[in-house]
Amino acid sequence: MDKKPVLLVVDDDPQVLSAIDRDLRQEFRPDYRIVRAGSGQEGLEVIRQLKARAEPLALVLSDQRMPDMEGVQLLEQARTLFPEAKRVLLTAYADTEAAIRAINDARLDYYLMKPWDPPQQLLYPTLHDLLAAWQAQYRPPYRGVRLIGFQWSPLSHELKDFLAGYMVAFQWLDFETNPEAPLLLESLGLTAQELPVVLTQDGTVLPQPTRAELATQLGLARQASQQLYDVVVVGAGPSGLAAAVYGASEGLKTLLIERQNPGGQAGTSSRIENYLGFPTGLSGSELAHRAWAQAVRLGAEILNAQEVTKLCVQDEYKVLTLADGSEVRSRAVVLTTGVSYRQLDIPGIQHLTGAGVYYGAARTEARSCHDQPVYVVGGGNSAGQAAMYLAGYASKVYIVIRGASLAASMSAYLIEQIGHTPNIELLPYTEIQEVQGQDHLETVVLRQNQTGQTQQCPARAVFVFIGAKPSTEWVCDVLLCDGKGFVLTGRDLVADPRFATRWKKQREPYALETCVPGIFAAGDSRAGAMARVASAVGEGSMAIKFVHQYLDE
Repeated sequence: MDKKPVLLVVDDDPQVLSAIDRDLRQEFRPDYRIVRAGSGQEGLEVIRQLKARAEPLALVLSDQRMPDMEGVQLLEQARTLFPEAKRVLLTAYADTEAAIRAINDARLDYYLMKPWDPPQQLLYPTLHDLLAAWQAQYRPPYRGVRLIGFQWSPLSHELKDFLAGYMVAFQWLDFETNPEAPLLLESLGLTAQELPVVLTQDGTVLPQPTRAELATQLGLARQASQQLYDVVVVGAGPSGLAAAVYGASEGLKTLLIERQNPGGQAGTSSRIENYLGFPTGLSGSELAHRAWAQAVRLGAEILNAQEVTKLCVQDEYKVLTLADGSEVRSRAVVLTTGVSYRQLDIPGIQHLTGAGVYYGAARTEARSCHDQPVYVVGGGNSAGQAAMYLAGYASKVYIVIRGASLAASMSAYLIEQIGHTPNIELLPYTEIQEVQGQDHLETVVLRQNQTGQTQQCPARAVFVFIGAKPSTEWVCDVLLCDGKGFVLTGRDLVADPRFATRWKKQREPYALETCVPGIFAAGDSRAGAMARVASAVGEGSMAIKFVHQYLDE
């Protein structure tokens, strides 16, 4: 039987230590083991013992002012031994400045003020959120879903991303480096030619499964339960999740359909630090799954790993055809299909995509880059966040941009963080001209555009963050799109005489309404949208207001 994860509380004041120990036991004892320490050194020794015994440490809650070791120092050392454990500083009002500094310096997850009474309001909600995030990343040994495959297999990479995207805890077993993998495969009566293989917790074996097969096996819904909905939201990025939350909370019969993973591009972000209300930042997957759980709790229905291939209007009803041939009818539709990264058009790229070349953050591949050089292509916030995340694993992270600096496309806080990270190097006026390797990426050919010089460099991985291609090709024959495929809405439909004849209603279109009344677009795939998480969430929320107005006509 697995031992319970540990919550470690450290404080040199016996009364405070007893009080917080009591409060933690009252709330968390059924699922966690509460361990206390009366000093920083004692706490550090406990952490070392847990590491030696391979016991899981979920959270360290430490007082800041202790005579032998400050709380921030303890939390920094805890991060070295248990990098995934959540770290919380308990501080008095006078020490808040040190706590805020520690958010960046020690990667502090949160700080709590003394006193925390009542704990039901000032302690438990924060710790529950942090522990939920830890549980989502925690990989208990020999438990849950297991994935056996080759490191450089594109299908293995796709399955890892799928499982991680839905926060399904899984164990990755590399067939070539993990001695357990061949033995396990042999015991299943399978061969290496059948890899990758997924083993579910109930013992089901899935050789080379598709996303749809894996989603079904994991119990993710893929078929609509009703014939007609008030609103169908297509795409579960930040705007789609916001639309689902507000639609369901306001009593609309709401269906959300997602073809890949929740969160869209934002869901792959290693850390979002400028989203309102999260002073220490949070990962894109955390944000997506909090919104996902919120939508489900409020009554939204969600179809997973399901793609909409066609949209048409029949007698004012919107009919959406899914990839499996089934149909869904709705009174209104909100399109939040988002965008995808443009592909690099260089020699070797198709052969090595998924085998060292990845589009987006590909957080599941970061550990495989340990002590190896990697390249990040692009100068936007997503590229900067990925570079900061990868810097914790790679020996060197090179950011490749065509321009002179990051100032034009990246937020100042990220530029500052990158500037203070010694193993990140900016390569201005540079582009990757070619990627090379047999079965996986081995080298990249860099071209310095000012001098024209080329250089061949070793590379473990390339992560691409260039441009934005809207995922609207399946609706541009029904809706008006601009020359790049972004959906036109609102005033854009009537301001141009070429488009005005497509709008048949007496009223003007609502701000997010497309040329088809009752079909709305929000988020990055909408023409004129701002590529920020907060604005996407705002547009998804606004869309529901316009849905209500349309349904009340």
